[in-house]
Amino acid sequence: MKMISLQSGSNGNCFYVETGGVKLLFDAGISGRAAEQRLEQQGRNIRDVDALFVTHDHSDHSRSVGIFQRKFGMPVYMTRKTLAAIERYGKVGRLDQVHFFQAGDVCSIGTVQVHSIPTPHDSADGVVFVVDDGKHRAGILTDLGHVFDGLKEVLKTLNGVIIESNYDEAMLDSGPYPYHLKQRIRGSGGHISNREAAELLRECAGDRLKWACLCHLSDQNNCPETALQTHRASVNDTLQLYVARRDRCTEWMTL
Repeated sequence: MKMISLQSGSNGNCFYVETGGVKLLFDAGISGRAAEQRLEQQGRNIRDVDALFVTHDHSDHSRSVGIFQRKFGMPVYMTRKTLAAIERYGKVGRLDQVHFFQAGDVCSIGTVQVHSIPTPHDSADGVVFVVDDGKHRAGILTDLGHVFDGLKEVLKTLNGVIIESNYDEAMLDSGPYPYHLKQRIRGSGGHISNREAAELLRECAGDRLKWACLCHLSDQNNCPETALQTHRASVNDTLQLYVARRDRCTEWMTL
């Protein structure tokens, strides 16, 4: 199994996974051109992608769903509530290949299973995903809301994880955001902090987990160096750490 973050942050999110001959994208928060070019730089053709899975309706995860489907011909998997919310926010355009699932369902693409897990994030019907190829399990755990019941149990089953590490608590407190936005971010429907993500990994990362990629870092309330420092102070030195950037791909993350 190989994974790469094409981009992650409030300016857009998109992740690529390939395993067992199956190629998948998760979220379409970046332009079709950016996704196509970044995959091409990695020797991949976006038109070979077998399916696009959408975590939730917020624009940084869904704004290009229509373009991805129409231009590149990939089927889209999302919940009905997510699509309804996307359509309320803006013009998604014609969608010809939409497969609906309910939060908690398992979708099969070839020999690969994609498990959906509901989250308390303040979206219409948010989920995160676990990709299982029968040998390895990798999580795409972003926009979590808070550390909800069952999240630790999911983490303990994973071999690799892309996990939200959105903000540094001190930077958020002293930063420029208005009070109501700070409360939303740290609230039960917002995002989890560097400290919370690091604590999750410390508690749940056993010999099974080979690497973690920190994603959805805030531009105003975090930075890659701070996020890595917080995690390195908490997790075992044997756990490989990556950071998903706001403007570029990560390196390949392999299981």
